[in-house]
Amino acid sequence: MKLTEIASRLGAKLDPADAELEITGIGAIETAQPGELGFIANPKYAAAARGTQASALIVDEKFPRTEKPLLRIKNPQYAYARALRIFRQQPVYAPGVHPTAVIDPTARIGRNASIGAYVTIDAGVEIGDDCTLLPHVVIYRDVKIGKNFFAHSHVSVRENCEIGDNVLLHNGVVVGADGFGFAKDDAGRWYKILQTGKVVIEDDVEIQANACIDRASLGHTRIGRGAKIDNLSHVGHNCTIGENSMLCAQVGLAGSTEIGNNVILAGQVGVAGHCKIGDGVVVTAQSGTHGDIAPGSMVSGSPAFDHKQWLRSVSAFSKLPELARAVRMLSRTSADE
Repeated sequence: MKLTEIASRLGAKLDPADAELEITGIGAIETAQPGELGFIANPKYAAAARGTQASALIVDEKFPRTEKPLLRIKNPQYAYARALRIFRQQPVYAPGVHPTAVIDPTARIGRNASIGAYVTIDAGVEIGDDCTLLPHVVIYRDVKIGKNFFAHSHVSVRENCEIGDNVLLHNGVVVGADGFGFAKDDAGRWYKILQTGKVVIEDDVEIQANACIDRASLGHTRIGRGAKIDNLSHVGHNCTIGENSMLCAQVGLAGSTEIGNNVILAGQVGVAGHCKIGDGVVVTAQSGTHGDIAPGSMVSGSPAFDHKQWLRSVSAFSKLPELARAVRMLSRTSADE
């Protein structure tokens, strides 16, 4: 494909405008080969642009001029994501039902369904058009799922849960397992609290491998429209995740946590139960929160507090041995006097 056509499809400005290269694919900046298109998001990596073998680069509008043709655009990472779809199409699964699939006669499946080997769909299930269920997916009874649903192998969706349109579940995702609820009886033994609620997943959500979304004790656990949940994350019972929020790898939310819209919880963040995280909050990796966080905040540490203050605290922490020695010397001097 000509570089000029790629620029047109991405809405990028081609520099120089008359570059007529033939582009055959996308490559990482370090390993791209001649004929491939590379990508650099930050001008501070200009040195990488000089060393790459890529024939052209997707860059920011203000990226310094290089010997290579550039596709300049306001959001280069988004342009890169769209360029990948030009050259690398995802596998398409033909409509049809594998003979080993078990589908209850009361289940209603939309048009163009692709249902793989050993899939199980229980009574009362409703699934919209253009679904793809790969081998060993299990859909429990009375689940409601919208159109364009894609479930990779070994996904389990438990009873009564609701899933919207354009939802993607990766391998091993469990939606609607019991929330972790127990009460002690008079003898001090744990007595299970029935988890009678459900999980509601809104449109355009992606949940990646081996993440678990627990059903509510009463009511529902809700994942808002456009939310993205990374591998090995856990969303406890009765949690609410707002629209377009992102939970990175190994995030854990205790029960009844409220996450606002456009929140980012970085890897291994833990949130205590009944906390409210406001819109636009960023919690950095391995932080732990034990209280509410105001909208627009960026916090770090455990317990988490303002990120800038946390950076100063970490810097001071590394100097504690030196400060301790200074205090001991002052103490000895004072004692000698």
